[in-house]
Amino acid sequence: MDISFKFNRTLVLGGARSGKSNYAESLAESLTQLSNKRVIYIATAKPSSAQGDSEMQARIAHHQARRNPAWQTLEVPIDLGKAIQTHSSPECVLVVDCLTVWLSNLLFDANTNYPEIGIIDLPTDFVAQRQALLDGLSKAKGDIVLVSNEVGMGIVPMGAINRLFVDEAGRLNQAVAAVCDRVVFVAAGCPLVLKGTAL
Repeated sequence: MDISFKFNRTLVLGGARSGKSNYAESLAESLTQLSNKRVIYIATAKPSSAQGDSEMQARIAHHQARRNPAWQTLEVPIDLGKAIQTHSSPECVLVVDCLTVWLSNLLFDANTNYPEIGIIDLPTDFVAQRQALLDGLSKAKGDIVLVSNEVGMGIVPMGAINRLFVDEAGRLNQAVAAVCDRVVFVAAGCPLVLKGTAL
């Protein structure tokens, strides 16, 4: 992948198994080859919560096996904005995978039982954590590649909490895209630049 320009923040969107994570990781690899930067991979999935969940453990293991072993990995299920502010630097590329898992952590971390119908109140720290993420991105001092799922292109799901998740994922993607210099949509492994300079 040829990258002959400098950029700071890229949002990579796509559906399940679209190739978005692979694309984001190849982007980070290209940046390290061009500028000798190191990569910090911020994983938002929580291995501890996957205990007894063989499918989630397999997904995490798949991502870990594909990842460059030279990269530093941080597990950050909640305090993503703080992690970005702490680790962002001109000598480093941050890869965040992924925002929708992080959103799920925010909504379900407190083991709240949500109703199937009716208005749902967001967790008390939801707005603060979301704002901290956006602030961290806007103040970032180095390159960041963020991965997020596009979950709003199918049918409207049943259940109030499912609809809330789709709504909040869409709002989060819009807010992050507004802060980013580039937005890339990946489908079937093929990137389409929605914002910023083409690759």
